Amino acid sequence: MCIASAGESRRTVADVERKVEFGSGRGGVASLAEPLLRYPDNPILTSRQVNEVWREPHRQVVTVHNAGVAAVGDETVMLFRSHLRSGVSVIGVARSTDGISGWRIAPSPLLMPATPGDLMAPGLDPAEIVRIESGGVEDPRINVVEGEYVITYSGYDAEVRDRVRVCLAVTSDFSRVTRYGPVLQRDMRNVVIFSEPIGGAYVGLFRPNDVMPGDTGGTYTQIRIGYATDFRSGQWEIDDEPIMRTGHGPSAFANKIGPGAPPIRTPAGWLNVFHGVRTTMDGNPYVLGVALHDLDDPRRVRVSSIPVLFPSAADCRVGEADYVHVPNVVFSCGAVRRPDGTVLVYYGGNDTVTNVAVTHEDVLAELCLRYGQDPLSGRLLYPL
Repeated sequence: MCIASAGESRRTVADVERKVEFGSGRGGVASLAEPLLRYPDNPILTSRQVNEVWREPHRQVVTVHNAGVAAVGDETVMLFRSHLRSGVSVIGVARSTDGISGWRIAPSPLLMPATPGDLMAPGLDPAEIVRIESGGVEDPRINVVEGEYVITYSGYDAEVRDRVRVCLAVTSDFSRVTRYGPVLQRDMRNVVIFSEPIGGAYVGLFRPNDVMPGDTGGTYTQIRIGYATDFRSGQWEIDDEPIMRTGHGPSAFANKIGPGAPPIRTPAGWLNVFHGVRTTMDGNPYVLGVALHDLDDPRRVRVSSIPVLFPSAADCRVGEADYVHVPNVVFSCGAVRRPDGTVLVYYGGNDTVTNVAVTHEDVLAELCLRYGQDPLSGRLLYPL
């Protein structure tokens, strides 16, 4: 088996401390007490930087957040979500040589609400795709699947309230995409795909929306797993039962969970950075959690009961007159593993700016093994 039992974890806290760096000697020690270290100069990308490039009044934005990220050759490519001042969301492209600074922003968005003239796979109905994306496109993930850059993103219907479909597009250069339409013909958000087939099938993690539009209970508390012989086809078979569920006890994930960054393959298992929400009297703070899936059977999963990042004032540093979209939110759509096991986690702060933090795969795995909770009941698997 690829995941050790909790009883097999005998290391001390110091054993799983890891020195990690952003680059140029900047970093620190990731530990079980502080698993993610924020970049001191966050945010790394803001609306002000985008607006220096997208100068037309109708292209000016007020947010840059929830970015999908991937290492592409010698560069890091970021797909960021931005709210135009009209309220419509679009997806832009930025590139960096070190994945931290010096982001070069493409002169126009990569994905906007579809038009009939956009490049689409054979068999799609352009009118259907235009309708699905008419209200905006959001929250891109770059799923690097067998060397292909597969983008999953949310398309919102402009006329039907709360109707959302996760759509799929493929690109080779991040300057042009081919749309393949909705992953499933049902309301869905937060779909990520594993980077290689497992047991002869492609595998994805899915967060269904609730049956009734506007409801935020029920299946918002579930992550389900699905399988397909062709990830482009929209013919996914989704398990009826979730592999992760919340909604019980005092968990920081008590009210919602959903996949975040595409799973990262490590020697210990597939690391899954997810988001969780616990409703409070003062709002709905989002945190980042981590789970560890078995390499050969990703239905088998260990979930850390301890979030790896809580929102703070450091996550949304903006000017006094700048817009802030949603308070107390950290949300990740992308993470990049380096060859030495360090992991850069990119995350949005308050749905307003883009930040980065650094950690190590050993620390994240040990949190799941040592401080786990039952993936379906939320019951703690260690003594307090």
